[in-house]
Amino acid sequence: MALERATKIWPLLTGALLSLFLIVSPAVRIAHGQAGGTNSAAKPIGTIKTISGNVIVLASDAGPVFNVTVQDGARIVRIEPGAKDLKNASPAQLEDLQPGDRILVLGKVSDDGHAVIATSVIVMKKADLASKQEHDQQEWQRHGVGGLVSAVDPAAGTVTISMQSFAGPKSVTIQVLQNTVVRRYAAESVKFDDARPSSLNLIKPGDQVRARGTRSADGSQVAADEVVFGEFRNVAGLITSVDPSTSTLTINDLIGKQPVTVKITAESQLRKLPPQTAQFMAMRLKGGGSSSAQGGAGPSHNGTAGGGPGGGAGRGAGGGDLQQVLSRVPTASLSELQKGDAVMVVSTEGTGSGEMAVITLLAGVEPILEASPNGGESMVLPPWSFEAPAGEAEQ
Repeated sequence: MALERATKIWPLLTGALLSLFLIVSPAVRIAHGQAGGTNSAAKPIGTIKTISGNVIVLASDAGPVFNVTVQDGARIVRIEPGAKDLKNASPAQLEDLQPGDRILVLGKVSDDGHAVIATSVIVMKKADLASKQEHDQQEWQRHGVGGLVSAVDPAAGTVTISMQSFAGPKSVTIQVLQNTVVRRYAAESVKFDDARPSSLNLIKPGDQVRARGTRSADGSQVAADEVVFGEFRNVAGLITSVDPSTSTLTINDLIGKQPVTVKITAESQLRKLPPQTAQFMAMRLKGGGSSSAQGGAGPSHNGTAGGGPGGGAGRGAGGGDLQQVLSRVPTASLSELQKGDAVMVVSTEGTGSGEMAVITLLAGVEPILEASPNGGESMVLPPWSFEAPAGEAEQ
């Protein structure tokens, strides 16, 4: 009877439940948890930890770990990441499943809520997910733009952002369409995968936005396929103390005019500008020039001219955004930071406890802070972490 009921319910998985599964993001646990206790318990979604015989240990997106017993006759199918329904799903066998694969389970949950007798399993393979993630990152590199929100027009469905570039600030209008995916960074996380479903009317001036989509010929407009935004804290100043035991820094913030303590996490990006690159960026802030100011290639991380995707920003790099430059700056570690060092930081706004997690920290910025009349306020770092969409495709 249980298998018969599952067969009847199966077509329903092509609707809202399947689309939640396909997000492949911790955002699933938010939407899924709001669906109600019984529904959530009956359809666990998550990542396989181990498999032994017909028993799967599943780490669910909602938090609990389930022991899933796949009974004889259970329907198992494999889908590709990005699929919208089960039309192209292919049959799979239990032995095809591996740790790291993501599955959605339909079945009977035990009274204690920790075991499931599975009648149906939908699987996305770990390798397919990795390939999809790599493709998505490349798409953000080629077609992404980002900056500070200067205006929002919900009626027109547009967000106007101001972008930092070495040719000076430029304005880009992002068109949010009916099928545009809009997400918002979680206050307690710096990871792109933790961004939660949101909407255009929650974006406000001062937020930082990144969008991916089709750009107009002059680059001034983007028809967005995806938008991610958040409210971030920018800090620039001198380090007054370093505490390796808690991975925290205290900075005398020149922007906020007060001491600020920030925490380095496993997801934080730490980078240090080489002196030549710092001097180049300071010169651009002062309005100084070189051939790159007219659209030539800016310096790569070693201060030499770059050209092409692997070294410099490529054609038009003089107008490229800061993420392109930062992606080629050498990484740093907490042990390299000392009292008196000048740094620029972008962090989360913090949780209820007030803790601010570092997304990006840039050291070696003494020339930049000296060149900026507002202590670095005119140069805002992009907040996107390594796992986030990065870079702007040049025209």
